[in-house]
Amino acid sequence: MTGTRVIKKLLIANRGEIAVRIIRACAESDITSVAIYTDADRHALHVEKANESYNIGPESVAGYLNAHRIVNLAVATHCDALHPGYGFLSENPLLPEICRARGIRYVGPEAAVIRKMGDKVEARGAMQAAGIPVVPGSDGSLKDLDEARTLAATIGYPVMLKATTGGGGRGIRRCNSAADLEKNYQRVISEASKAFGSADIFLEKCIDRPRHIEVQILADTHGNTVHLFERDCSIQRRHQKLIEIAPSPQLNDAQREWLGETAIRAAQAVNYINAGTVEFLLDAGGNFYFMEMNTRLQVEHTITEAITGIDIVREQLRITDGQPLSYSQRDIQRRGYAMELRINAEDPKNDFLPSFGRITRYYAPGGPGVRTDSAIYTGYPIPPDYDSMCAKLTVWALDWEDLLNRANRALQDIGVYGVKTTIPYYMEILKVPGFRSGSFDTGFVEDHPELTEYRTSRPTRELSAAITAALSAHLGL
Repeated sequence: MTGTRVIKKLLIANRGEIAVRIIRACAESDITSVAIYTDADRHALHVEKANESYNIGPESVAGYLNAHRIVNLAVATHCDALHPGYGFLSENPLLPEICRARGIRYVGPEAAVIRKMGDKVEARGAMQAAGIPVVPGSDGSLKDLDEARTLAATIGYPVMLKATTGGGGRGIRRCNSAADLEKNYQRVISEASKAFGSADIFLEKCIDRPRHIEVQILADTHGNTVHLFERDCSIQRRHQKLIEIAPSPQLNDAQREWLGETAIRAAQAVNYINAGTVEFLLDAGGNFYFMEMNTRLQVEHTITEAITGIDIVREQLRITDGQPLSYSQRDIQRRGYAMELRINAEDPKNDFLPSFGRITRYYAPGGPGVRTDSAIYTGYPIPPDYDSMCAKLTVWALDWEDLLNRANRALQDIGVYGVKTTIPYYMEILKVPGFRSGSFDTGFVEDHPELTEYRTSRPTRELSAAITAALSAHLGL
């Protein structure tokens, strides 16, 4: 870094692999890292990796959602700044508001921007004002079921009922008919109220089988905004991303250029500062529509780092320091392809139910073009209190075919034993001709129910690891 550095000590208001990721960025930036943890996370890797770690109590989830307590701790431990990571409080405008009031620098956009873009109706309005195409739908939150019926009949079925706030695939229902609309209307209101504390919902035309394409942007306080190309997030299940690819193998150069320019325009329209992601839907006719903007670091930022060579977290810290971006748009080049595979502790054969427990053996993959972001280790007990993702496997290669081969090799190389994971499921995805040809949409998983029919016989290595673990336990080793 150049210039006067403001951040000397950073509190990470998160856990797991993203906390470890931020700790590593701090270590490379000569910043003291401060971790927080609940009782359930007392054995977590981020607790050991940070320069300082503080227990925030017994409440497994609520502890990470107590904004006032977390900022109080940042002040008490003499932190200059706070990084929210993703999830938990990362898109809650209350957190940057409290930080500002207590003199703590927030690594992210202003509270007003988070609030505007977190309200999907307000976000739609802002994008429309900026001339960015949005999916046809309601201009504001729905007043009642009658309004929903009238609008749905006008724009045509299928339609989507969506919570105005929130994300993560919750508070969303597809309606193929007026009967579906009537059945789901109160359900979505209930889901939205429970998940996000708001009963406001809106309606959009359902774009059938879209491609889900998102663009990474960075913006500093000096008026500079750049894009770092796009990511294809079409491989998902129930609106939850499984595999992400950068750049999308499904776009041509003209589409790519338009997307990048449009994402920059979207960010500038709301005076966005720091790292963010503008998400689009691509329909069968080649039309792009703004979907939402994520006002935080994304889980899948690793693949953008892989194809550009830019450390997004360190750029976030520079921006928060008030420094200009390290790169202009013309400096940012993409090279090759990258893929992130979310290794979830889930059983694909049992409707992807979580598979929590103790990891008896963990082997990280290696070799050229392979990166693993995780917070697990041999003996680590995966707590049932949190998200099931236990690692992110990122692979890079110069061309698409090599990327597929490298991803398959890395999946064979990684070992996570003691819990069921999505690893064998991803190996099946890599065999599908449609995926290998780079032609797929958000209906891919539903179109291929056979992918869960893989063999469950334990390979020699896994069996050996299990026997070794059992013997060690018996002998007290």
